Amino acid sequence: MEYTRLGASGLTISRLVLGCMSYGEPGRGGHGWSLAEEQSRPFFRAAVEAGIIAFDTANVYSLGSSEEITGRMLREFTTRDQAVIATKLAMPMGTGPTDRGLSRGAIMTQIDASLKRLGTDYIDLYQIHRFDARAPIEETMEALHDIVRAGKARYIGASSMWTWQFSQMQHAARQNGWTPFVSMQDQYNPIMREEEREMHPFCSATGVGVLSYSPIARGRLSREYGAPSDRLGLDETGAKLYRQDEVSDRAIADAVGAIADERGITRAQVALAWQFTKPTVSAPVIGATKPKHLADAVAALDVELTADDVARIEAPYTSRRPEGFA
Repeated sequence: MEYTRLGASGLTISRLVLGCMSYGEPGRGGHGWSLAEEQSRPFFRAAVEAGIIAFDTANVYSLGSSEEITGRMLREFTTRDQAVIATKLAMPMGTGPTDRGLSRGAIMTQIDASLKRLGTDYIDLYQIHRFDARAPIEETMEALHDIVRAGKARYIGASSMWTWQFSQMQHAARQNGWTPFVSMQDQYNPIMREEEREMHPFCSATGVGVLSYSPIARGRLSREYGAPSDRLGLDETGAKLYRQDEVSDRAIADAVGAIADERGITRAQVALAWQFTKPTVSAPVIGATKPKHLADAVAALDVELTADDVARIEAPYTSRRPEGFA
C-alpha cells in the first residue's frame, strides 16, 4: 500500500479509500445492493490486510446502518489510532424539517449521532455531503469549527458542489479564523471530468486534497460498455448517470478495454491507474462487493500508464453537464 497526505493537511491516508456505502442493512434507505454485516466482514478484513487505513461512509448510507457496521468492523480488525474514519452529513435522515441540512442544530445533532453509531470519540474527516443553500454559510462553518474545537472531528471536508460555493465557504472560514475544509470529495472518472475545469484547479491552488468517488463510473469502466450489471438494477440514482453522450462514453470505455487487453490486466485496473496520474487526486474512493473489486484496486497501484495511454483514454471526451449534485 502507498500512503499520502490529504492535500496540504497533516492527515495521512492510504492511496485507496474503502467506500462503505455498500455495507449496511440490505434495502434500508433505498440501498438495495448493500451487504449485511456478515457479508461485509471479509471486505473490511481484506482492506486492512492490504494496508488500507482510510474508510469513507455517511450517516445517510442505509440510514445509519453503514456507520454501525463500519465502526464494528474497524474495532474488530484494527485499532482506532490506525484507522482514518470519514463520514458525512446533510442528506435527509428522517421526514422532519430539521432532519437534514447544515444548520447549527443539524450539525450538532448529526455529529453526535454518527459518533454513537460508529462507536468512537472522534471522526477523522467530517464531510458535508452537499451544499445547503438554506443555511447561512457562516453558521455552517462556525458550527463545523466548534465541533473540531470540541474534539469531535479532527478535520473537515466537503463533497460535490459548485466551485463558487466551495470558495465562499472557504473564504468565510479563513476570514473568521475558523477551520477550513482540507478535502473535496467529488465524482471524477474518465467519463465525468467536468471537475477539471474549475474545482480541481481551485483545490490544487489552495492545498485541498481530492477524494474521487465513482472512479470506475459505477462499474461502467470495469466491463464491456453496455454489459448488464446487478448493481444498476438496484441503484436508481446510478442508473440515471452517464447518459449524456453515449458515443463518447463508449469510445472511452473501449480505450480503457484496449489498454487492459494490451497489458493483460483488467479494465478496472486501468481506470483506477488513470486516477493516479492526476496530482490533485489524493485517493479514489473504491467500492467493493466482490473480492475481485478490492484485488483490482490494490493491483492498480502498480500499474503505470504512459502519456500515450492517458491521451488515448481522454481523447474521446466531450463537454457535459455535471451530474450527481447539479
